Amino acid sequence: MTALRYVALAGPTASGKTAAALALAGALDRPLEIVSVDSALVYRGMDIGTAKPSPAERAVAPHHLIDILDPAERYSAAAFVADAQQLIADILGRGALPVLVGGTMLYFKALFDGLDAMPAADPAVRARIDADAAALGWPALRARLAEVDPATAARLAPNDSQRIQRALEVWLSSGQPLSAFHQRQAASPAQARPGPLATGEALLVSLETPDRAWLHARIAQRFDAMLAAGFLDEVRALRTRADLGPELPSIRCVGYRQAWEMLDACAGRAPAAADLADLRERGIAATRQLAKRQITWLRGMPARRVVRCDAPDAAAQVLAHVRQALAGVAA
Repeated sequence: MTALRYVALAGPTASGKTAAALALAGALDRPLEIVSVDSALVYRGMDIGTAKPSPAERAVAPHHLIDILDPAERYSAAAFVADAQQLIADILGRGALPVLVGGTMLYFKALFDGLDAMPAADPAVRARIDADAAALGWPALRARLAEVDPATAARLAPNDSQRIQRALEVWLSSGQPLSAFHQRQAASPAQARPGPLATGEALLVSLETPDRAWLHARIAQRFDAMLAAGFLDEVRALRTRADLGPELPSIRCVGYRQAWEMLDACAGRAPAAADLADLRERGIAATRQLAKRQITWLRGMPARRVVRCDAPDAAAQVLAHVRQALAGVAA
C-alpha cells in the first residue's frame, strides 16, 4: 500500500458531504484543503440553487474549484481531471491533505479510471443539435439517438437534454455510438496500471443510506430552504443576461432548469401559487432522480468505504476511515 495522496468524499445530493468534510478539518492533526467535485459549483452567481458552501464554511478550510467560471462557459470532465491533478500536487506540496468533495460522479470516475478517447465538444455540432431540439423537442431527438445508439438511448429519459445532446454529438463527430466508447473503456482497463483506489493513493468514502425516505425528506427540506432563501430571484438575475439560455450546462443544472422553464411559462407575469407548487414538485422530483443516478454510479465503485449518512455518528465514521488510511492501516 502506497502513501495516501488524497481523500475523496462522495455521496448523493443532500447526504451531508459538506458537513462531514468540515468536521474532518477540525479533527485531523494535518491541515486539509477541499477540492470541489461538483459541476455546478464552478459557476459564479449560482449560489443558492447549488447549495454552495457559505463564506463561513469556506473559511474553515481553503476551497478550490468553486466560482471559477462564468455561467456562459462550459466545464468538462477532462478539464476537471487536469485541474484536480494540479491542485492535488499543489496541496501536497504545502503539506496539507487534499479532500475531494462532491457528487459529480463522472468527475470522480474520470479521475480514478482515466478518460476515454471520445471526441471533444464541437460547438458547431452542438448548435445543430440544439436547433433541432428547439424545433422538434428532446424526446424526438432521443428517438433519433435510438436509431444509431439504442443502448445509450434506452438509459436516458426523454427530456435528459444534456446527455442526449452529448450522445448525438459523439455520434455525429465520430460516426461511433457513445455506448461503443464505454464498452471499450470497460473492456480494456487502465488495467495494466492500477488506479489510485487500488494502490492506496486515494481513499473513497461514500455517504449512503438504504432509507430512501430519509434522503427524500432531506432533498425536500433543502429545496424548500433554497426557495425561502431567494432562489427564484437568483434565477431571475441570470435570465436578465442575453448570453444565457436553457441550452447551457449551467442552466441545465437541477433546479435551475425547472425554475427557468417555470418563469418562461409565466411569460413575464408573477408566478401564481400553483406555479410555485408545480416548481417545487418538479424540482424535488428532478433532485431525487439525480440522487438515484449518483447512487447507481457509487455502487459501481466497489473500492469505496460506505458510511451511512443517516447515522448520528456519520462524521465520526468518516474521520475513522481517514485516520486509518493516513496511518496505512487497511480497514
